[in-house]
Amino acid sequence: MADMEKIEYELRGKTLKIYLYMLKQGKPVGVREVQRELGLSSPSVAFHHLEKLMRLKVVEQDASDDYVIAKKVDPGILQAFVNVGRFSVPRVGFYAAFFTTVAVAYFAYNLSGLDVYALIGTAGAAAVFWYELLRLWRRKAF
Repeated sequence: MADMEKIEYELRGKTLKIYLYMLKQGKPVGVREVQRELGLSSPSVAFHHLEKLMRLKVVEQDASDDYVIAKKVDPGILQAFVNVGRFSVPRVGFYAAFFTTVAVAYFAYNLSGLDVYALIGTAGAAAVFWYELLRLWRRKAF
């Protein structure tokens, strides 16, 4: 199995949540911090997943034995997100905002001569993208 395939296969569940937490923090994290912040049952569970990330060579330990991101990877689920600073934003959020803006602008500028099909098309597209964004948000993949 190629390295990236192995990483994508192994990087899921709690291991993925820990990796995403570390990406968001952008600083070294300790075992107990990971356990406490992610609500894991014990520090040994956090340690197990951090060690798994180390075996995958995406995390390493610094001089003070805290864990830091060694390399950023883009597993399948993360391809649906864009990093904006420390935040991961679903790509469909940009599409939802765009179509919402177009629908509102069209409605505001064409009150006297509205083309119902154009309004339905843009508002419908916005609604679909907002729905998909809500589904992604509920899954808490980021």
